Amino acid sequence: MKSYLSLALILSAFFVAGCGGSGEGTPEAAAPGGGAAPDKPVIALVMKSLANEFFKTMEDGAKAHQTENAAKYDLITEGIKDELDVNRQVQLVEQMVARGVDAIVVAPADSKALVAACKRAQDAGIVVVNIDNKLDADVLKDKGMAVPFVGPDNRAGAKKVGEYLAGKLLSGDKVAIIEGVPSAFNAIQRKLGFEDAMNAAGMVIATSQTANWEMAQANQVVSAMVTEHPDLKAILCANDSMALGAVSALRSAGKLEAVKVVGFDNISAAQDLIKEGALLATADQHGDKLAVFGIEYALEMIATKAAPADRETPVDLITTVP
Repeated sequence: MKSYLSLALILSAFFVAGCGGSGEGTPEAAAPGGGAAPDKPVIALVMKSLANEFFKTMEDGAKAHQTENAAKYDLITEGIKDELDVNRQVQLVEQMVARGVDAIVVAPADSKALVAACKRAQDAGIVVVNIDNKLDADVLKDKGMAVPFVGPDNRAGAKKVGEYLAGKLLSGDKVAIIEGVPSAFNAIQRKLGFEDAMNAAGMVIATSQTANWEMAQANQVVSAMVTEHPDLKAILCANDSMALGAVSALRSAGKLEAVKVVGFDNISAAQDLIKEGALLATADQHGDKLAVFGIEYALEMIATKAAPADRETPVDLITTVP
């Protein structure tokens, strides 16, 4: 725990707790008395929706890593209930600042809206590491900040999935894209990757719409989409939750055999769909390790005080599941 934790932050932490606190935090291996050992850093992992299996997998991987390295650090995990609840995620970051953690590893729900909260963390002397969805470079520059991004090349991963799909289609076939949250950097990059592959193969992108990463929204969007575009041959979804919603909509419309679907994330539910042939492919960005990559880099930054630098992590095409 920081030796310079101020009385104001302590009082703020008690105030937050008195108001109900995060209610979702899961301190791991806290030292007797409720805090960490004096020489052991506390890492806060702030994720997006834990209703999304991808982020639950991320949390499980982080907890397993902390258990294996309990002597090195303590861990607090937090997540929001809805992918669009950006204000709640900002509150979670601010609560971690008030608790005086040593580092915050954050998967921002919005690439711009979380920057101010991350700056307040850095101003308080807290190491900040960005995972999963990259913070907006222009906003960081305006704030005079440098936050390392630890994560995959989303555009390259989406392009891999799109290229595999293109091999199953004919040039000129009509396809559709289901996008993530439009302001999220990873959503933008995945859309661009899909477009790269489809344009290079001569496909016609008939429509591109957002379902905000949500399964239920994707179900509604695809249900309307196949009515408006009955000759679609494929749907490219920017995450697996939306791919699940797309498959459900196509099944209800009796078009699952005629329209190929691809996703991104390689969650277990998507693997089940691949096994049954309802999903053609997805991209594995190794969600169980993604937070761990960020945590390990945060521990390194705390120890070395090195200047922050981005680190790219693997993303692989998945077309079959054992």
